[in-house]
Amino acid sequence: MTRPSHIAHLDHADDDPVATGDSERYFNRELSWLAFNRRVLEEACNSAHPLLERLRFLSICGSNLDEFFMVRVAGLKGQQSQDVDRRSADGLTPGQQLGAIIAEADRLMESQQAVWADLRTLLDESGLWVLRRDSIDDEANDWLEDHFRDQIFPILTPQALDPAHPFPFIPNRGLSVIFDLERMSDNEPIRELVMLPASAPRFVRLPGERARYVSIETLVKRFAPLIFPGYIAHGAAAFRVLRDSDIEIEEEAEDLVRYYRNAIKRRRRGKVIRLELETGMSDALAALLKVELGGADAIITESGQLLGIADLDLLYDEDRPDLKFPPFTPRFPERIREFSGDCFAAIAAKDIVVHHPYETFEVVVAFLKQAANDPDVIAIKQTLYRAGKQSAIINALVAAAEAGKSVTAVVELKARFDEEQNLFWASQLERAGVQVVYGFIDWKTHAKISMVVRRENGAFRTYCHFGTGNYHPVTAKIYTDISYFTADPAIGRDAAQMFNYVTGYVEPRNMNCISLSPLNLRATLTAMIDDEIAHARAGRPAAMWAKMNSLVDPAIIDKLYEASGEGVEIDLIVRGICCLRPQVAGLSENIRVKSVIGRFLEHSRIWAFGAGKTLPNDGAKLFISSADWMPRNFDRRVEYMLPITNPTVHDQILDQVMVANLLDDEQSWILDGDGEYTRVAPGERPFNLHRYFMTNPSLSGRGAALEKVPTLLLRASS
Repeated sequence: MTRPSHIAHLDHADDDPVATGDSERYFNRELSWLAFNRRVLEEACNSAHPLLERLRFLSICGSNLDEFFMVRVAGLKGQQSQDVDRRSADGLTPGQQLGAIIAEADRLMESQQAVWADLRTLLDESGLWVLRRDSIDDEANDWLEDHFRDQIFPILTPQALDPAHPFPFIPNRGLSVIFDLERMSDNEPIRELVMLPASAPRFVRLPGERARYVSIETLVKRFAPLIFPGYIAHGAAAFRVLRDSDIEIEEEAEDLVRYYRNAIKRRRRGKVIRLELETGMSDALAALLKVELGGADAIITESGQLLGIADLDLLYDEDRPDLKFPPFTPRFPERIREFSGDCFAAIAAKDIVVHHPYETFEVVVAFLKQAANDPDVIAIKQTLYRAGKQSAIINALVAAAEAGKSVTAVVELKARFDEEQNLFWASQLERAGVQVVYGFIDWKTHAKISMVVRRENGAFRTYCHFGTGNYHPVTAKIYTDISYFTADPAIGRDAAQMFNYVTGYVEPRNMNCISLSPLNLRATLTAMIDDEIAHARAGRPAAMWAKMNSLVDPAIIDKLYEASGEGVEIDLIVRGICCLRPQVAGLSENIRVKSVIGRFLEHSRIWAFGAGKTLPNDGAKLFISSADWMPRNFDRRVEYMLPITNPTVHDQILDQVMVANLLDDEQSWILDGDGEYTRVAPGERPFNLHRYFMTNPSLSGRGAALEKVPTLLLRASS
């Protein structure tokens, strides 16, 4: 099973903010991301986690770093090669950023290898072995040799490296073994390359109750005499390449689908960005690879004993529940059960908020399945950014179209690394009669909205779902997100305008509730911060609480600095990148930033503004959104920002979800003005927000955490 990365997919380096060149005001975006991945790695060292969960965090750290090089570093390399002197917000040129990035990434990779060495020892002690070449006994060797002959040898293709055999193409993330050989018949030296097919298992499990694994590169080196009979191996080592995986959009592309099909093929042959060499490779073999694969632009690094740390997630599937988090089964929302599973009746009676993954994503699927089967449903409109490989959402839309309903799907082809899957879904939907729209050429449609129009009592009524996360069944099990269901007519009218904007470029007019990027979301957010500044200047309580994945945008950061200077108390929960410098005298002393890294990926975007009230639940303005505070979300994506005005839902999100994130002291990190993150020390009564919501999955009632609310959430006004 493929496990998703602990980060949202990265965007190209050209999406950086307009440079201001002020390192005193902003942290570097790329280094802040590396600091985030360092926090992920720290969870692999957290002895409070079960051992295989720690291994999973290590795998996630490796996967994240791979993608960082394939996208962000590749973008900076492209700028450098084209002599683009575009500076980052903190004033660094592409070359200066690359120097700092490479140094920090090398340190991070060294740490990954050290963590793997520690975890490997602990796994050995727990009865799960990843065998080294020198720890394979005779009995295991016999089985492995037979397995190698039957299952691995037939799919390997050794290639000589000489003038008659040009160096082969190594695919992105391709793992290979290079050999330094000598022919025994005439002592002729020769070098050979064996590419390890992506279809081959990275780890082979020996039969039996004992969990013993051997990596495929270990097997290839161990059984080299079977591959090269009549040769002596003087040296063998693995290497791996990462290639530029960005897709550039060309404005003149006449057929976006055809363009993306071709671009995906080109991406597989992108320029080598990083060449990883196994520790111990001879200087001669390393020199050959550097010439053939490195060139002037590639970053070459010695990566340790195990290349491709991300592949360690394959070991997670071992049946060892004692080495994993206790199983957790999300609940189906009680509100809908009260209406015998009738989603429309439940939503019509009262707006509903669902907190994933504590409450199941199946409620969203049930909403669309019911729409597909309901004869009174006339139309369904749906955005699809990432839907996964096995998508009940797609099946529901297909069923609705086949039932004769009007179904529109906005499929985003520019969802990085999901382009191919989305092309497949688009063809499946079109075949079923769904009207498929690809949105804008330059902008990604990132808003997560479903809209169902139903005939009721001789009129039409619109039901909407707004999500802070994707319509993805796998990530919905490990990403914390908010789902909001409503039949509010004003919100329904706004949602219809949003869809018309994406499908027909019809710019919305007189929207009552929703703010949209790239039209007015930035302006709305700025106005909300300005309102808090005005409250502070007037002597009223002034406070903000915001939760997001990344904070990069310089203009918004500057506005937050202005608010802090006026006395607005600001608490930010920023899981990943944060370019704002908090707690700096004269700049941001009233801004606090924390990051939560734990069992689940904190992904929901929630923004709250005190609105001059002494008690937030007496009038604080609350919003959910699909957007982070980054230039791309404000200026180059279709995103939504939705006010939550229903009193019950308002209190559930603000007083429970936001407060729990602020209270957490078991998996939280505090950012200081120098860019250092410090793990929060649990207090006398430790609080883990993930454990709290697993115990209290429904937001329909108040829980134990709320007794701390007055001293925390109301700090600014008390």
